[in-house]
Amino acid sequence: MKLTSVLAIAAIGLFSAFKPALKTESFTVDTKNSSIKWLGEKVTGKHFGTINLSSGSLNFNGNKLAGGSFTADMNSIVATDVQGETAQKLEGHLKADDFFGTAKYPTSTFKITKVTPAGASQVNITGDLTIKGITKPLTFPATVKRQNNAVVAVAKGVKVDRTKYDIRYNSKSFFESIGDKAIYDDFVLDFNLVAKK
Repeated sequence: MKLTSVLAIAAIGLFSAFKPALKTESFTVDTKNSSIKWLGEKVTGKHFGTINLSSGSLNFNGNKLAGGSFTADMNSIVATDVQGETAQKLEGHLKADDFFGTAKYPTSTFKITKVTPAGASQVNITGDLTIKGITKPLTFPATVKRQNNAVVAVAKGVKVDRTKYDIRYNSKSFFESIGDKAIYDDFVLDFNLVAKK
């Protein structure tokens, strides 16, 4: 009986060792149908707008998100809450060295390093966010749904501390006496990614 049990356990172990792994599949982000929305707030109000994606991919094992990355075109940043000359001035300032320095750093990237299940279609995503050449970890909840050869990934209210990326303009963390000219350290991003095989 002991020998039979040992042989059975060995057979199960051998079968498990040769169990075929799920094939990793890559989905290309559809940049035209994907979007990044941004929101920045200050003591006296707020501004919001969009940033275009230039490329990206999401990797899946079966129906589970396993990795991926995407790149944002920082020169595409626009403000949608204002128009005309006001919008042009704001967008020019956001592209200047005070903020994103797009002449030197034309792109920002996010690379997924870990995905943790958090319920039906819900995950917690951890990755490396690079802005102005500075890379810091970032974790946020997201909804990810795969339907055959298409994927939709949505994350809302993702807070990013701009001071970690050397964006200190009118931050009370560095300029305590600026009063109502202060801009809050956190800005907020909403991601809506559509990817296809």
